Order: sequence, then structure tokens, then C-alpha cells
Amino acid sequence: MIRVRDAVRDATGRLAAAGVASPRHDAEALAAHALGVDRARLLLVEELPDVPAAAYDDMVARRVAREPLQHITGRAGFRHRDLAVGPGVFVPRPETEMLVEWCLGVLPRRATVVDLCAGSGAIGLAIADERDDTSVYAVEREPAAFGWLARNASGSGVRCVLADAADAADALPLADHRVDLVVSNPPYIPEGARPLEPEVAEHDPAAALWGGPDGLDVVRVVERTARRLLRPGGRLAVEHADTQGSSVPALLRARGWADVEDHRDLAGRDRFTTAVMAPCGRLRQ
Repeated sequence: MIRVRDAVRDATGRLAAAGVASPRHDAEALAAHALGVDRARLLLVEELPDVPAAAYDDMVARRVAREPLQHITGRAGFRHRDLAVGPGVFVPRPETEMLVEWCLGVLPRRATVVDLCAGSGAIGLAIADERDDTSVYAVEREPAAFGWLARNASGSGVRCVLADAADAADALPLADHRVDLVVSNPPYIPEGARPLEPEVAEHDPAAALWGGPDGLDVVRVVERTARRLLRPGGRLAVEHADTQGSSVPALLRARGWADVEDHRDLAGRDRFTTAVMAPCGRLRQ
């Protein structure tokens, strides 16, 4: 039997040598997972019994090989919820919480929200959790990702739809397309972008990453679908790469959207663009 602090110290060194960005955090998170306790309670545990120690060593080895922490634990924290994640679904990032925060601030009462390219359901579920007067539809086309979405949404009231974002306006069970908000974190990495971290390149599904030559192929699809779904005055919010803080707003302005604005995340990087559905007839084809 070894002391927890010694095991975490050794694991931290192994993870740092492997290039893991947050070695101490990950070492502690894995130790807490092996012991079945919250990370905040890890300091209260002095010894690591043999069975959890063996499991811990195996998990650290997987993280050294750059398997995502969230795949090893099976969970990803996002705002006030722990989401089930694993192979086949994009792991939600903390910066997307800023997009959710903006959405919550503009939603009218009893709003209808559509989350396109929903993945694990992080955005739609967060909105539903924090605004229980909303009706939320989460649309995902990839069967593997949809399985995770359905699992996370079970019992939440969020309605999950297996469909391509391009077909969502026809697939959604809406009597009329008078949606208040369309939100999306679509694939937006341009082809030929700088090399990705192994956690992303080797474990996030390609369908959730790549957005064509300029990264905007799926953003264009989202824009076309949003114009079919939104009521006049409804809002669109789209996450994008930090290099697309000019190109995404330019795309929306060229299509005739009103009040187009780009927003930065807490690190000061361009992160998402919002716009308002213009009166009928003004949006360009």
C-alpha cells in the first residue's frame, strides 16, 4: 500500500514528461476516480490500496499515451452537469460555456431552442437545466455521437433528433418553424490546419472537427437551416475557431443577418458569433 500523495507526485512527473498540459490536475483527477471519491476529497485519503493502485497505474499509462482524461473517466464536466463521453463523441470544452452563458442571457420566456451538431448534448442540456421553461431540440447526425446524446438527455426533457443539420428543418417535429434560438458548435477546423494535440487528432471524431477548406462548410449549413427555423427577430449563435472572428461575421452579414457580433472567450480569443434573423424577405440566398 502506498501513500496517495506519493502516487500522485509520481504520476504528475510521468504525465508532465509525456507533454500533458495539466499533469497535476489530471494525476489528481485519475486518483480520485480510482478511489471513487470527489477530487476535492482526495486530500482526506492517505493511502492507496493495492487494487485501486493497480487501476490508477493503468489509467495513468493511458493518459501518458495521450488518451483524453474524459475518455478514461467516462465523464466530462460542463457547467453544472457531468456528461457521459467516450469514443465517437466530441469532448465538450470549457470555452463553450461562454456561448451557453450568452444564450441564457437573451432567451425570452418559454423559448424554443434548437442545438445543431449537438454531439454529447452539452449546449442544449445546459440551456434546459438552467432555463426549465424552454423547449430544447438537440440534432445530431452521427450514430455514435447520437448514442451519447440520447444517454445524456435521458429524463431531461430535451428531445433528441437523429438528422443532418442540413435536414433539421424538415426532421424536427415542429408545427411551424418559429424557433427563438438556433445554437451550434459545428465542425470548424480548416483542412491543413496546424497539427492538433493527440487527444484531439486521435480521439475526437473527425466528423466533429473538420469544416472544409476554410473551416466554414458546416457553418454555412447551420446558417441555411437557421434561416428556415427562426422566427423574425430570432437569434443565431455559432461557435468558431479563434482565427474565424472576422470570416464568420462576414459570412452572416453577406447573407443579410442583422446585429452581427463576434464574442471573445475568457482568454480573449474570438470564440463565437451571434446574429438576429432579419424581417422576412431580407435574408439573401
